[in-house]
Amino acid sequence: MATTLPAGLTAGTYAIDASHSQATFTVRHAGISKVRGTLAITEGTVSIAETVEDSSVAATIDAASVSTGDEKRDGHLRSADFWDADNKPTWTFTSTGVEATDDGFAVVGDLTINGVTRPVTLATEFSGTATDPFGYARAGFEAATTISRKDFDLTWNAALEAGGVMVSDKVTITLDISTIAQG
Repeated sequence: MATTLPAGLTAGTYAIDASHSQATFTVRHAGISKVRGTLAITEGTVSIAETVEDSSVAATIDAASVSTGDEKRDGHLRSADFWDADNKPTWTFTSTGVEATDDGFAVVGDLTINGVTRPVTLATEFSGTATDPFGYARAGFEAATTISRKDFDLTWNAALEAGGVMVSDKVTITLDISTIAQG
């Protein structure tokens, strides 16, 4: 049975507004704290169909745009030790399915990081719609997933003297998306 759209959301094509959207990640550092960073979502489209299941999402992220608040760490993340941004400058997500859940939506798709593509599920919430001061119809979404770095061949690490490793395998990725209706 097809699921109808949430109140306020209308069918159509929505472009991701790169200046009002971002991807963030959180990873445990040295087993005792978390490091957070941001990445720029450079483009994307959210296609809302008459039913949730027929909707789709595609987005591109700039790997070199990483910002963690520490330029030395950012440079290391851009290097071949991590995601080799010079040779693999973009991450992509392309949905393969959308379904309604009790908390919003599950957007299933293919995530490519470091040239490696793996299936992921984004737990997604619809944040609402608004018309901005310039007359543009907007829709907002928040989404999150947790990945294993190793699944994307991101294996650099350093052993700690007291045991454990410098960077955990588990990474949480969160997306804050603002879109603009097209046409």
